[in-house]
Amino acid sequence: MQMTIQGTTRVYGIIGWPVAHSRSPLMQNAAFQALGMDCVYVPFAVPPQRLAEAVQGLRCLGVAGWNVTIPHKSTIMPFLDQLSPEAVRAGAVNTVCNQDGCLIGYNTDGAGLLISLERDLNCPVDGKRLVVLGAGGAARGAVAALAEAGAAGITVVNRTLATASQLITELQGHFSSQSMLGVADFSTLPQLLSEADLLINATSLGLHGEKIDGLDLALLPATAKVYDMVYGVSSTPLISSARQHGLLSCDGLGMLAAQGELAFCRWTGVNPPVGLMAKALQQKR
Repeated sequence: MQMTIQGTTRVYGIIGWPVAHSRSPLMQNAAFQALGMDCVYVPFAVPPQRLAEAVQGLRCLGVAGWNVTIPHKSTIMPFLDQLSPEAVRAGAVNTVCNQDGCLIGYNTDGAGLLISLERDLNCPVDGKRLVVLGAGGAARGAVAALAEAGAAGITVVNRTLATASQLITELQGHFSSQSMLGVADFSTLPQLLSEADLLINATSLGLHGEKIDGLDLALLPATAKVYDMVYGVSSTPLISSARQHGLLSCDGLGMLAAQGELAFCRWTGVNPPVGLMAKALQQKR
């Protein structure tokens, strides 16, 4: 079915800088078309110095909702009227709903990760020991969601220990079991890997074919699983290495689809067809 833009069409989108590479329009428009909804999803390129103006413009133009990607996930927060609890915990927003001019910020990234872990790796995190690589924005949202889901222990490994320590310090106040969260540098990685149930890469390493120095997957137990939040047209070096070692693994394409499904439901009150977004993304790998 071909999409027709008309005066009644509701507009959704994604803001970022850059944003032309985003795959979100592909999967969101596939869902709108499949459900016969009079809606369209488009990218908006917003330079950092124009973010405040852009948010006000989207509000005034009645854009019904939008996703937020790099570099605006944290910096958009002061320009919104309300923030959901998970957005506050994560310190980042990836989904905005415009309710009659009131802008509400949500974070569906963490929940999307949990869905993908169960759906794509059969790996619920309750009671599991986790090692998370990286301490940036992606890691923060991931750690908050993993802690909320009941992980037995989460260690954030980062080359700059102070950055990881700050992340954990900020998150500890949101969870009653503070002992479950820890930090480490790469020198302690061998011991951590030997005791891990799940390894998650929350850095951007691998996006352009980079390997993660000092990471030996042979140290992981045979039952451990590997999740790379990076995704691309082919397997990342981390996923290729995991498969060589016989470890169950997957990349972040499933997380992208899952967080998109949650955002779609936030905007429309309707669940998209199961598996549709993931299928649309897989077809364009």
